[in-house]
Amino acid sequence: MNPWSQLAMIWLLAALVMTLGWLWQRAKSNAGIVDVLWAASVGASAVVLAITGGGAVGTRVALAVLGGAWGGRLALHLWGRVRSEPEDGRYRYLRAHWNGSQLKFFAFFQGQALLIVLFALPFVAVAGNPRVSVPWLVAAGSVWIVSVSGESLADRQLDRFRKHPGNQGKTCRDGLWRYSRHPNYFFEWVHWFAYVCLAVGSPIDWLAWAGPVVMYVFLRWISGVPYTEKQALRSRGEDYRHYQRTTSMLIPWFPRRDTA
Repeated sequence: MNPWSQLAMIWLLAALVMTLGWLWQRAKSNAGIVDVLWAASVGASAVVLAITGGGAVGTRVALAVLGGAWGGRLALHLWGRVRSEPEDGRYRYLRAHWNGSQLKFFAFFQGQALLIVLFALPFVAVAGNPRVSVPWLVAAGSVWIVSVSGESLADRQLDRFRKHPGNQGKTCRDGLWRYSRHPNYFFEWVHWFAYVCLAVGSPIDWLAWAGPVVMYVFLRWISGVPYTEKQALRSRGEDYRHYQRTTSMLIPWFPRRDTA
């Protein structure tokens, strides 16, 4: 299949999945399912594009394994929260801000379907790569292992902190969270460089840079850090402001002294 046909297929599948997700949130009043479906769908798109791509078999197998495993792990982690906890504060805020408008929620879910297509662009570049380069496969695997391991560790540390009754209303500073306010986001961003490595030699290898570039823009300025920190300030107030003043926002670094 040519890249345009592949992307059209991904969009149709994503739109269907997000429609079903919208129906689920309408019944359950929990829009957190959108995060689960986004992660699962982006991971699934790596597998679908690897199967339908025309590149070298070895590179496409690596794409399917790395992309599919990343998406599956993240989706399962998020699903554990969605099924066992109340709706995330970010979505409760949107629900109140939109006065519960299901039309706006439907548009939001379909917007996520378009983002799945956007984040599938690196996979298109990899799936069309006619070369198998062992050094670049090793580099991609190394980036993937470090980033997914780091993100998994950050997720476990935060979950352990949140489950302790005495930590309600407090900010996690355990482990990686001592050095970054969003270590999970940092390693999520690093993960996308694995596909830049896999795309080396592809005639459209430049598309692979859409992953780390777009992910950084979304995390830093649009839907990641801004929304998460606004909610943290609403729920944790001065404790989180102190955390902001002393801890690196995204890239892990040593804590600063609070000069306020």
